[in-house]
Amino acid sequence: MPTDSQGEIRKLTFAQAVNEGLHQAMEADESVICYGLGVTDPGGVFGTTGNLESTFGSERVFDMPTSENAMTGVAVGAAIGGLRPVMTHQRLDFFLLAMDQLVNSAAKWHYMFGGQFTVPITIRLIIGRGWGQGPTHSQSLHSWFTHIPGLKVVMPTTPADAKGLLLASISDSNPVLFLEHRWLHNISDEVPLHPLPVPLGKGKRMREGADLTVLSFGYLTVEALLATDELASHGINVDLIDLRSLSPLDWDLIRDSVARTGRLLVLDSTHRSGSLAEAIIGRVSIEMHSDLRAPPVALTHPNAPEPASYGLIEGFHVSSSEIQFAAAKLLGRNSIAFRVRESKKFLDIPGEWFTGPF
Repeated sequence: MPTDSQGEIRKLTFAQAVNEGLHQAMEADESVICYGLGVTDPGGVFGTTGNLESTFGSERVFDMPTSENAMTGVAVGAAIGGLRPVMTHQRLDFFLLAMDQLVNSAAKWHYMFGGQFTVPITIRLIIGRGWGQGPTHSQSLHSWFTHIPGLKVVMPTTPADAKGLLLASISDSNPVLFLEHRWLHNISDEVPLHPLPVPLGKGKRMREGADLTVLSFGYLTVEALLATDELASHGINVDLIDLRSLSPLDWDLIRDSVARTGRLLVLDSTHRSGSLAEAIIGRVSIEMHSDLRAPPVALTHPNAPEPASYGLIEGFHVSSSEIQFAAAKLLGRNSIAFRVRESKKFLDIPGEWFTGPF
């Protein structure tokens, strides 16, 4: 087995990495409990909560009735009472029923009581798309949560970051939203066995280059990696940053990259209006105007609900090809003939390897 200074490294899927992180957090701290919709189901929330109940018992690992607002209120009370709940909602869309508990209770408690109390909740929200999920089952509303003081928001891409960011989220003293894209659960990569938290608020440079800064997060980082490899074959070297933490953002890393490249492309898996991409571009344009060699560009969904129809979904989501063409345009190299990797066959799933679940 490969090793590093911290010990053994193995290949795990994203789902297995989340599962391992949950096991290690619960082994290390008896105050950590895990509950939510489907947590004890044989499928284990896409494989992320398997064997937790059999290992730690039904008092610490349990299912809940389908009442998002109530179960979130339970988490707030449990956290104030000294526990560290990890709560799972299988779809971000349904969690909207719990916004009052999150925004007006969990996020405000520490501030309202002068720092005397903390609310250490980790809320796992599954996002994504596919198989005609349509307007109410496919939303990526991360930008809403980044607007709320008192909340931290993370969205990992790699299995190692999934485990590390989850461990850091569980140990944090106040609420963290942990967002998982369904298309990432089956990807695999090297993950340390040792429980190594990844600090919240720190991005990660995935590719190094001086021509263009590309910011991405979650599944869009996979598309960005495909795009940057193709761009490199045409002599365009991208500084690709996986933000990982959406609130707080790693502004030091963003500024350093944009100062070197002078060009910025931000990828965001939500609608343009009010998006995190627009917020980042706005701040960069104000604070780094003299460093920019070209107007920054955002690639997002259009301002329309996602279609359920296979015939209408084409072109709705940001793809690696769209990233390539946007990057080339920013550099004034519109005439490049890129290889187009996308297939109409895979507009609604990431590839042949993907078999669900949804």
